[in-house]
Amino acid sequence: MLGRSSSRPEGGGRRASRHAAVGGRPLLEVEDVVVQFGGVTAVNEAAFSVDAGRITGLIGPNGAGKTTCFNVITGLQKPTRGRVWLDGRNVTSMPVHRRAHRGIARTFQRLEAFGSLTVRENVRVAFDIHRGITGLVRPVAADIDALLERVGIAAYAAERADSIPTGTARLLELARALAGDPKLLLLDEPSSGLDETETDAFGDLLIELAGEGRAILMVEHDMDLVMRVCDDIHVLDFGSVIASGSPADIRNDPAVQQAYLGYADEADEADQAGEADRGAGAGVAYAESAVETTRTDLQPVGAALGAAPVGAADETTVLPAVPPAPREVNQ
Repeated sequence: MLGRSSSRPEGGGRRASRHAAVGGRPLLEVEDVVVQFGGVTAVNEAAFSVDAGRITGLIGPNGAGKTTCFNVITGLQKPTRGRVWLDGRNVTSMPVHRRAHRGIARTFQRLEAFGSLTVRENVRVAFDIHRGITGLVRPVAADIDALLERVGIAAYAAERADSIPTGTARLLELARALAGDPKLLLLDEPSSGLDETETDAFGDLLIELAGEGRAILMVEHDMDLVMRVCDDIHVLDFGSVIASGSPADIRNDPAVQQAYLGYADEADEADQAGEADRGAGAGVAYAESAVETTRTDLQPVGAALGAAPVGAADETTVLPAVPPAPREVNQ
């Protein structure tokens, strides 16, 4: 379906690039970026880079600042301070359309297709925008069909975009981004809505695209996909980069496991100390349960990182998650 099958070890090596960066510098550099909304710091001195011909993962719990970083890179969000470099050029103040012309394309966490247009028409619009007036007068039907075939949605070409499955719509977003032949491709949760087989094929397509020299920066919660296709991974937590490295490095990093597993260390310390009061232990379990309900992506990520769920090592220490007894109120 999507692309060609590819057997690739975790965190494969550098690929040859036809979208080479200037002077050996990374194609994209995010330099100490801070984004504040009033008194809230959404991104806190984030610094990372993305190389041409490589797939880079940007991961972290919900609310870590990943999409905000994407908005800063593409020009949708002005940083409070810090800089963004593309091909060795400072693009921090460059408007969105000029960054697009310089080779940046992205998909969105929220689908942005034209619902009343067909799948083919959506991709045609993208070709026309990127090619300017020449796209309006020269036939591009073959190019469109080839792109739809490449991402695996040719069967939906005549369907309205608002009637196709979510996973297919994600691939439509990718096709529209690829219509401009970008050198930097930003993907925000691209595998959402894909089943296991489609996700595997999608990973193969990403490897193929990077093999052509594109730099790919991907926000993704499917850790199996991230660990399989990414060459480099940066981990955000509360707006700060807490770890960077290969998939193997990230998998074994204690700070990453702590960020994803919440309060596992604290729970272990309580077990080792031998909590005497069962009621107090129940209160702790209830509090941990409440934390996980607000950070829904933590447990699956922890499993992919190879860490056991909290309390899984000794089932006898897991207490029922019951709320604490209500306090008496003086009438």
